[in-house]
Amino acid sequence: MGSIVITGANRGIGLELCNQLKARGADVIAVCRKSSPELDALGVRVEASIDVADAAAAGELAKRLAGVEIDTLINNAGILRGESLDGMSFESVAQQLEVNAVAPLRVTAALLPLLRKGSKVVITTSRMGSMADNGSGGYYGYRMSKAAVNAAGVSLANDLKGRGIAVALIHPGMVATEMTGGHGIPAEDSVRGYLARIDEVSLENTGRFWHATTGETLPW
Repeated sequence: MGSIVITGANRGIGLELCNQLKARGADVIAVCRKSSPELDALGVRVEASIDVADAAAAGELAKRLAGVEIDTLINNAGILRGESLDGMSFESVAQQLEVNAVAPLRVTAALLPLLRKGSKVVITTSRMGSMADNGSGGYYGYRMSKAAVNAAGVSLANDLKGRGIAVALIHPGMVATEMTGGHGIPAEDSVRGYLARIDEVSLENTGRFWHATTGETLPW
């Protein structure tokens, strides 16, 4: 495997992606705001002090990676807040839109010169961004941000297809991480499915909204 760049790599799903990809023999480049002892212990290349929500930081990352041919870019960094209609924080909504929706597009644009024919762009999204699947309401910022990044991913799929670059939108499931308060399936299980979906993505199915562990196509 070639060089694989992973954002939000210091914990949770990102950390486990680094772990399993390194075990596969990939050249892992872990991007994060601040490293962690667990990430440092993996012995992969760590690019810290990168806040994906910061336009200047995305440019800095591109400079640090100059000359690297990226096989797969995994836009994994994200945040989750829990607004309700009666407990609304528009600042929180805006922050989630910036980190979860704008940042993946910003990072992809910044690193586009390092992608090549055959590369893949992956976005960690959520079925909570599905409007057809929303039967409970709430979580305004998170739902809106994931719906927005789904739209961005489909546009990227269309725009990058002519360059030979495929795009995958992957819902990892409810995973037991710090973000979810430890609720859900083990990160190891989710990431095994996540990597299986990356293996499957191609120009023929680019832009697909996948469930990581089942492989099903999710509704928009």
